[in-house]
Amino acid sequence: MNNLTPKNWIFIKQRLTPYLFLLPALVILVLTVFWPALQAFYLSFTRYEYDLTQTPEWVGFANFRRLWGDPVFWQTLGNTLLYLVGVVPILVIAPLVLAILVNQKLRGMHWFRAAYYTPVVISMVVAGIAWRWLYAENGLLNQLLKGIFPEGIPWLTSPRFALFSVMAVTIWKGLGYYMVIYLAGLQSIPADIYEAAAIDGSDGVRKHWDITVPLMKPYLALVAVISAISATKVFEEVYIMTQGGPRNSSKTIVYYLYEQAFNNLEISYACTIGLVLFLIILGLSVLRLSVNGVST
Repeated sequence: MNNLTPKNWIFIKQRLTPYLFLLPALVILVLTVFWPALQAFYLSFTRYEYDLTQTPEWVGFANFRRLWGDPVFWQTLGNTLLYLVGVVPILVIAPLVLAILVNQKLRGMHWFRAAYYTPVVISMVVAGIAWRWLYAENGLLNQLLKGIFPEGIPWLTSPRFALFSVMAVTIWKGLGYYMVIYLAGLQSIPADIYEAAAIDGSDGVRKHWDITVPLMKPYLALVAVISAISATKVFEEVYIMTQGGPRNSSKTIVYYLYEQAFNNLEISYACTIGLVLFLIILGLSVLRLSVNGVST
């Protein structure tokens, strides 16, 4: 160490300084993310339930065998996949249409942008309670549809409608968020391209099909993957509006995990469900990275 010259010390300090700044954040991540994740992985191979003061008992793959034969898990997984298929296409296409509309240079257009973005800043708890009132038997929606459906529609109390009613809230909340992402992409497209296309006869709606959609492909892929991950992890809407009912028809995999961990105190089984959820989200994240690699 005594042989180090002042020049070498300066070089070492320059190399170590960034890591010293990162060290506090890294410690927090280890304590709050990585270590709990490792513990959850270990607990998924143990029996740790009810009496949480006891030491976890190693059971190997027993929890995974239980999961394989659990009909409620497969139902919740099916609900989650249905949520994915029902929400993602709408959140990929509809916000792009909105972004094209609010990207017009018209007077007062910023008010429309703010109006579409307002649901994003509203707390999901507030939004869920408000929509639950709208969906009530004597709520606003049934009052408006009284002439068509005199008895009303059981939006949240029927297995046929509950999951789709919750989906509508997710879509309503997400439209403005993804619209802003698309809006940033639209404003990066030079106006000269549209002018040149207009000379060639590509104008009106056709110019968006010929120019906007091809140039927005990286944003479309980004929104598709982000919305898919969000739909896979949906919880608040279900918890506030339906509690997973009726008859598990709106119960998603995250809500089932919560139910097993905090209602039934089956921590090890909940960790097993969490591990499956992690693998699903990991697959979607890898897809996102591969899509980003292709687009760049």
